[in-house]
Amino acid sequence: MKHLVILSGAGVSAESGISTFRDSDGLWEQYDVMQVASIQGWQQDPELMLRFYNERRRQLKEVLPNSAHNTLAEMQNDYTISIITQNVDNLHERAGSNKVLHLHGILTQARSSLDSKLIYEIGYNDILWGQNCIKGSQIRPNIVWFGEDVPAIEEAINIVQSADIFTVIGSSLNVYPAAGLVKYIAPNVPMFVIDPKEVSIHKPINCTFIKEQAAIGVAMLRDLLLTL
Repeated sequence: MKHLVILSGAGVSAESGISTFRDSDGLWEQYDVMQVASIQGWQQDPELMLRFYNERRRQLKEVLPNSAHNTLAEMQNDYTISIITQNVDNLHERAGSNKVLHLHGILTQARSSLDSKLIYEIGYNDILWGQNCIKGSQIRPNIVWFGEDVPAIEEAINIVQSADIFTVIGSSLNVYPAAGLVKYIAPNVPMFVIDPKEVSIHKPINCTFIKEQAAIGVAMLRDLLLTL
């Protein structure tokens, strides 16, 4: 089967009710992004950071995968699908996708603030101030914040290089290093971009833009791939 590689961003989960940061009524309107999504924010006010991600985890518990997630899972019957996601939700997995790489971490895990290899599965539970790892340091969300390295980027590059088809869904391609993954697509590999908004990229020769929301766009993608 052909290897279909997906780079998914916030737009794929928006139709499940998860706020994005690009929209005028998005998540970041309520907060300064550096307060809640940077290592400096953690150092300055870790309790605020814990409350913010506890709220997001509670929200995640209440939402469901949408038809974009579900269609991608169903397409595993016809393609080997690898999903590289910028999202910290688990909706791809809950829909049934079995190869998902989280570039920026995932809400349902915590990790030691001292040792990044000490990772704990917490599900939808809150992380409490004063809740320590076995080495005695505060545990924190297992999220990659601004100002931190992206440990999974090398694995993501390897996945992209092996793609027979590459698709971007619901990502503005403005956040690096994730946005830089497109330069690792092999020559002549067809690329699709699904997003109702303009996505600024150096348009590859084989790029097709589908200017729709994720749910409609993924259904269109499925039909278009039958013509390849």
